[in-house]
Amino acid sequence: MSEILCEKCAGLCCRYLALPIETPETKADYDDVRWYLAHEGITIFVEDGDWYINVASRCKYLDRDNRCDIYEQRPRICRGYQDENCDYHSGDYGYELYFSSIEDLDEYLRKIGKA
Repeated sequence: MSEILCEKCAGLCCRYLALPIETPETKADYDDVRWYLAHEGITIFVEDGDWYINVASRCKYLDRDNRCDIYEQRPRICRGYQDENCDYHSGDYGYELYFSSIEDLDEYLRKIGKA
């Protein structure tokens, strides 16, 4: 019988939200990304060629036991998490690119010749 990972989990999927952003192309676009990264709790990642802004923000319905207080009425996005794609398995998300600071982005821009 398979185990229920939620019993071991720290609610990682309930501690952030990630939204797609336009792929930066111009210097001004990259400067916008620099602005995002100047804020606490913000990272940027690229997955399957798509750029995302990741906002560290704990769900207000995550209880002390890392369970969902509105489980039966949880949003569709939450319902999409299954044992196979659960953040519990994580460690390395396999991002193509990951930026946690302006310095990370600036280093990347130097590497690709856009600094």
